[in-house]
Amino acid sequence: MSFASQAREEIARRSLQKDCCVRAAAYGIACFAKYFDASGLVLQTEQELTTQVASQLFARCGVQGDIIEKQRPSGVVYEFSIRAPEQVARMHELFGTTGTETSLQIDPKLIRCQTCVSAYIGAAFLCSGTMTDPQKEYNLEFLTSRTNLAKDFEALLAEHEFAPHRTRRNGVNLIYVKNSANIEKILAFMGAPEASAKMSEQKAVKQVRNHINRQINCDTANLSKTAHANAQTLKAIRYLQEHDALETLPEVLQAAAAKRMENPDLSLTALCACFEPPVSKSGLSHRMKKLESLAEALSQRLEQEKGEDNS
Repeated sequence: MSFASQAREEIARRSLQKDCCVRAAAYGIACFAKYFDASGLVLQTEQELTTQVASQLFARCGVQGDIIEKQRPSGVVYEFSIRAPEQVARMHELFGTTGTETSLQIDPKLIRCQTCVSAYIGAAFLCSGTMTDPQKEYNLEFLTSRTNLAKDFEALLAEHEFAPHRTRRNGVNLIYVKNSANIEKILAFMGAPEASAKMSEQKAVKQVRNHINRQINCDTANLSKTAHANAQTLKAIRYLQEHDALETLPEVLQAAAAKRMENPDLSLTALCACFEPPVSKSGLSHRMKKLESLAEALSQRLEQEKGEDNS
């Protein structure tokens, strides 16, 4: 089961006590249904539970509807509809509408309290909401073909500080929330606190995993850098040895070369502790660079002498 389906199930199980909140939830179903006009209401969804919730909400408001299953090539589609004339009349009386309005906008008189707002948004999510698995990315969406409704709904979410955005995709209005903290808040607000808590846990795990991966990448890069630096120094020391130049150097450079030869894999910081007394990292780094520069100078001098002999 997808994360969005789990959130919908949790919202569907929510128990609304006050009549105004039940009506607000039914109003959310109507606004985000496929059809809501003078001929009635039609809600189509792949979620059977959503049609059952819609039927129960309207029944509590005194409006009866029907649920049917429709077979489609893509699978079963469940439909909740209110088409009987007397039931359609009751529905419009319930919401103070006629179905002949030129555009559908949210009537604030039907959303009286904070729980009404929560019930309305939760019902909208049941009908038209979806969200991406938070393990992949953070995105929660509401879809509607009604532009004025989309504007009002965006304003409603913004009023409650969920930081929504609105756009159009393939002729459909999208109201979406991207910020993970705001998605957690809106899930809990709609009546899905378990989904909100689960998302929070997954986010914490993801943050720890990302931190570990960054640390591993950093450590790997540092190891590679250390190995390269050590190889350069060892190459220089061996070159000085091969040309009997190492023993002519000052004792501090001979000691640094000996410690590096004895500990070819240690980082510069770890190698500092091998001296008695320990030397500073900057001091040891200077000695290693001096050995490399002396080897380079010796190589250039020998090349120059070889060239003079050949001439």
